[in-house]
Amino acid sequence: MRLVAKFGQISLLLCLIWTLFGSFVAAAEGGYASIEITDWRVKWGDSAGTGSNAIPDTKEPGWIAADGAQGALELPDGASSAWTRVQLPQYSFTSPSVYIEKLYALHVRVYVEDRLVFEAGRGYIKDQYSLLVPLNTADAGKAMYIWTETLQDRIGVKDKIIIGEHSVLVKDYIRNGLIDVILGGAFIFVAIVLFVCSFYLNKEYFPIAATLAVVIASTGVLSVTYSPFIYTFYSYLGPASIIFYDIALLSLLPALTYLFERIFGGGKYGIIRKFRKFQAGYSLFCLICLVINLISGNRFVELYYFVSTTVVGVILILQFVLLIACVVLFALRRNRDAIIFAVGFGFAALTSVLELSWYYYREGDYDLFYWKWSLVVFILSLIIILGRRLALNHQQVVKYSRELELFNNELQRSEKMEIISELAASVAHEVRNPLQVTRGFLQLLSEKSSGDEKSYLTMALSELDRAASIITDFLTFAKPEFEQISLLNVQDEFKHIESILRPLCHLTGGKMVVEVGDQLWVRGNSSKFKQAFINIIKNSIESLGDDGVIQMSAYAKGDKVYIHIKDNGEGMDHDVLGRLGEPYFSNKTKGTGLGLMVTFRIIEAMRGEIRFISKKGAGTESVTVLPRADNPEASDSQS
Repeated sequence: MRLVAKFGQISLLLCLIWTLFGSFVAAAEGGYASIEITDWRVKWGDSAGTGSNAIPDTKEPGWIAADGAQGALELPDGASSAWTRVQLPQYSFTSPSVYIEKLYALHVRVYVEDRLVFEAGRGYIKDQYSLLVPLNTADAGKAMYIWTETLQDRIGVKDKIIIGEHSVLVKDYIRNGLIDVILGGAFIFVAIVLFVCSFYLNKEYFPIAATLAVVIASTGVLSVTYSPFIYTFYSYLGPASIIFYDIALLSLLPALTYLFERIFGGGKYGIIRKFRKFQAGYSLFCLICLVINLISGNRFVELYYFVSTTVVGVILILQFVLLIACVVLFALRRNRDAIIFAVGFGFAALTSVLELSWYYYREGDYDLFYWKWSLVVFILSLIIILGRRLALNHQQVVKYSRELELFNNELQRSEKMEIISELAASVAHEVRNPLQVTRGFLQLLSEKSSGDEKSYLTMALSELDRAASIITDFLTFAKPEFEQISLLNVQDEFKHIESILRPLCHLTGGKMVVEVGDQLWVRGNSSKFKQAFINIIKNSIESLGDDGVIQMSAYAKGDKVYIHIKDNGEGMDHDVLGRLGEPYFSNKTKGTGLGLMVTFRIIEAMRGEIRFISKKGAGTESVTVLPRADNPEASDSQS
């Protein structure tokens, strides 16, 4: 899903780059030789009086001056059509054409003098035309008449009329609205990919991803169906385009609010939830009106236009204002998702509110343009939020997986330890008594023996003592709890350990360095504490080579005491290091593995932990962490 989010961002970015490139090319081509006409004359009429081919005489009264700076004219009361007279200038183009980027009408006829050169009509409410009308070279200096008829409040040429070479003007004619189609297609493609991928998400994120796909798809459909490209080159798709436009708009509004609700909640007093339910109900009402109007053959088109356009526009403004207020409150609480949402949605909402306000202020004499680009920014912010949440969820899953793996390893180890502990305890108790009896008789025999017989008995006693030591380790492993617990001074304990092991270390040619801080106190049993660290240090001594050094250090950090035993011996590879402490595993040829097993059990009983750091040929370091106990002298002084 992170790839999907990245793909969506890249797709939209490419659309932006394409649009900017198109704008640059258009600007670069803007220098071609052409003639702009920005003033003409208009005569109002009604549908009954102007439905024929009769062109009104220019000497008739009622002609008024108009120019492109004023924009499209408003129809006076009782008028539903108009004649526009344009005086063509003298030109010398090889293949002349007239290009009108925006002309408002439902039915259009274009004449040069009394010759009909263009005619088109629409049976649906989409009054924006883009015209490219070929002319003859002999038409220079003649009068061109444009008859327009509409059911809406605007009519005629929007801003200017351009005369130039057909091969040049056709580029502008084709490009008009094409970028909107490309952008909408990219939106729809990203929405389909996101919707398919949402089925692979868990139940928590599926509604968010699916709703985001609906929002992106609705935006794409709006961009395509609002574009004049469709109505210019595929006019027969006009009725279907209007239906899809309305369905997309009616789907976008509740989906956007639902997405906001899923990300940030229902809001205070559930205002977001209530508004979303109202939108869903009103969208359903509009869809019912759409079906009724289609079945009736557009008999209720004006009522449906009011319900689905005018009222929905007001609801859209209210929605944006409400969501902007809510997202500002969330952003002030330093919610990162709210800040990202605020940037994207704030930009889109502010742009849309300004455009809609200007649209109603101009009484419909304005074509919404910037809304789709502001929605690009908004959709990018939504994709970032979803991608961020999925990334955080992935990190959490990875974290839980690692914790679960550690827990499973610890559980398996605990189960092994429990089984071995029970076995060790039963075997040790049963074997110790006969060993003690056997040792006693062998000791009596050795006192009465001499020569080789005495040496054999001495060796047998030594092996019995070694067996007894192993049995003691068994019992310690099986029952690490301490019968007597006291406060231990780590420095004193290590002085004792050093005095015991220093001779053994010297025999191997090594030396010991002890740096243990004063006033380090832990709770435990002194004998068990010494046993644990003697086992560790003996392993270090046995691994030493020439110029071997064992460094022992201890210090306090917070409420913990850290004890380091470090040597420069032969070290261990990763596989051996990972198995330290396993029952009956030893990296020594004559070892049983009981020593480190006992050490791990003693440290665990002291509520501590131990870990080893080693590298083959570079020595080994053990780090033991124990809970720090209060200084008894400080406690006595306070009391």
